[in-house]
Amino acid sequence: MEEGNLRTGRSENEYRNGLLCVLACQLMWGFLPIYWQSLVPIPSWIIILYRMTTMFVYSYIAARLRYSREEIWAPLREKGAIGRYLVAGLLLTANWSTYIWAMTTGHMVQSSIGYYIEPIVICLFGIVIFKEKLTKYNLTAMVLAAAALVVMLIHYGQLPGVALGLAFTWASYSALKKSTKNPPIIELVYETMFYAVIAVIGIVFIETRGIGALSLGVPGKYAMMFLSGLVTLIPIALFGSAAKKVSLFIIGLSQYLSPSITLLLGIFAYKEPIDRVQVISFAVIWIGLIFFTYGEYKNNKDSL
Repeated sequence: MEEGNLRTGRSENEYRNGLLCVLACQLMWGFLPIYWQSLVPIPSWIIILYRMTTMFVYSYIAARLRYSREEIWAPLREKGAIGRYLVAGLLLTANWSTYIWAMTTGHMVQSSIGYYIEPIVICLFGIVIFKEKLTKYNLTAMVLAAAALVVMLIHYGQLPGVALGLAFTWASYSALKKSTKNPPIIELVYETMFYAVIAVIGIVFIETRGIGALSLGVPGKYAMMFLSGLVTLIPIALFGSAAKKVSLFIIGLSQYLSPSITLLLGIFAYKEPIDRVQVISFAVIWIGLIFFTYGEYKNNKDSL
């Protein structure tokens, strides 16, 4: 009896810790634009080079705290591993580079659209690539998201590139990650190390020629750039920890928190313009997300 209570207590503690991790993760992601904005006037492409480099450094340090060198590098010898992680790293780099550019150039509102439609795109990939079941709730959400994009296309005469770029690169990355089985922190080392080499070469080139961040005369902001990999790594680590302790429904539902925070920051803190068409598009997407969330809730409930 006591052993059963102890197990229940451990499960409750794990679930509570998982909720705290997922909440902390989404809050960090939601308020992270403040950090990227604080690095202005350093150009976004320079910030991206430093983030690529420091992300690898912090990932490797974190991996070494838990694993030996042999444990870290052994999985890379598996057949096809290098190619797989090159592609995963490219998608991850493209996603975060687009995100950082959006955060520093007045595109927070559009990036929020991308992260709202991201779960729906991931669901679409699951249906097309992995032959997952298409439900009427998923279909409704996809149709409404597509309708919102069509409205923006007709009004602006162009697709919302930032939103679609963020949604599709992360959905592609998530789909690729379904085929990998190594510890997340070790995989992050692989995904960042190839591109860190390119980034280091780029940093050395621009800084030695006086066209990099050092030439701007902002030592405080320059020092902050060395934390860019860490502020990226922490929420990813929290997300990975939460995924093992709470249901996928909770994980999916929580992902609406960070873009909502970013949206509010963009409108009220950084005074980004938002017009009637964007409001209508957000409303249509949110209606779709309600259908999507209810469908996921029903599936999660039925599987219990």
